[in-house]
Amino acid sequence: MSDRIERDSMGEVKVPADRYWGAQTQRSYQNFQIGTEKMPLELIRAFSVLKKAVAVANYRLDRLDEERMELISQVCEEIDSGKLDEHFPLVVWQTGSGTQSNMNLNEVIANRGNEIAGKKLLHPNDHVNMSQSSNDTFPTAMHIAAVVELEDRLFPALRLLCETFRRLEKENLDVLKSGRTHLQDAVPITLGQEISGWRDSLEKDLSLMELALPPLRRLALGATAVGTGLNAPPGFDQAAAQAVSEIVKKDFLPAENKFHALTSKDELVFAHGALKALAADLMKIANDVRWLASGPRCGLGEIRIPANEPGSSIMPGKVNPTQCEAVTMVAVQIMANDVAVGIAASQGNFELNVFMPVCIYNFLQSVRLLTDCIHSFNKNCVAGITADRERCMKNLHQSLMLVTVLNPYIGYENAAKTAQKAYAEQMSLKEACVSLGFLSAERFEQIFHPEGMI
Repeated sequence: MSDRIERDSMGEVKVPADRYWGAQTQRSYQNFQIGTEKMPLELIRAFSVLKKAVAVANYRLDRLDEERMELISQVCEEIDSGKLDEHFPLVVWQTGSGTQSNMNLNEVIANRGNEIAGKKLLHPNDHVNMSQSSNDTFPTAMHIAAVVELEDRLFPALRLLCETFRRLEKENLDVLKSGRTHLQDAVPITLGQEISGWRDSLEKDLSLMELALPPLRRLALGATAVGTGLNAPPGFDQAAAQAVSEIVKKDFLPAENKFHALTSKDELVFAHGALKALAADLMKIANDVRWLASGPRCGLGEIRIPANEPGSSIMPGKVNPTQCEAVTMVAVQIMANDVAVGIAASQGNFELNVFMPVCIYNFLQSVRLLTDCIHSFNKNCVAGITADRERCMKNLHQSLMLVTVLNPYIGYENAAKTAQKAYAEQMSLKEACVSLGFLSAERFEQIFHPEGMI
């Protein structure tokens, strides 16, 4: 593979001839051979939006000519479409400000733009990075990526799952079953009521995530290096935020305090906390589903879930709740990511946080994993859930906690004696209650109606 020579303030560097990046990207590529985790493409897309918006803002403020603005915009659209993905090779484990990824964008846009123009019109620093610093562009790209991925990917997936649960809720409102607390039998509930709890948990998680959006809509652009806005013209922050809003068709505003915007990542911590809440609820729901579907003969077996693949290499005919297991593993990863995001956000020193790449890597991985696992769980498991009505009824009538309905008639102590005798002597609650002389058989039949206990 042939090379070409690129230059930066430190001298000459050999760069692969078929790549648009320049000297600073190449130095980072060579100096940080750490892991396989690349800077997320969602962030690269957000950066392309940012660079186009900044070019438009600089043009509107008479700092950049129309030809260069249009050239930058054209390349940014290519990046956003995925056409240039191979030109962004840098790993997450680089400078904590993301400077080299900012320069990766600047260099690719400049070199590709000059190729399109057939002449050298764009300089990565002077034109593509005009009115910016890595210190305000990287946190801006983080916020753009977070809002876009939440609104356009995760929220639709979650709403779809909620709709599936709403359908199941209605279909199973009349399926009476035993409730359970502490993994022990409890008073009756309907399967529809149980599912309604799952659905409402997810809807509340969605509301919490929506509460996290307004702070993320505030952008650091205009802060430049330390928050003072050095080398950015008056009104730049407003013009840039407006241009971002126009491009992604979502509302963004300048950060109210630029010093805060550079050094604090509390908006992402808050938003990821809502992602963790969703993960916690998904963990609970997936575990409920696999418990209720356990068996098929020696478990609870109150619901049936789709059989997607053989479950054992040694036990013929075994089928496992694999979708539930995938959801629970994703939930564990999101909870771990929340620790990383929180610690990264705590590491702001003076005017800058230098843990930004690891912060946004974990945030975007959480959104991606949650989105994908919700789609998979909904399609391959939840949508196919059906009730085993016979099993539900059988388990219900075996529950000793139905004795609770007798409390108003024979008192708590006598009801406890009834349940204990029925369990110890393997008899029905009716038989135990009558043999203890608490109620006649006729009176027991009058008041003992499990369907009235819900």
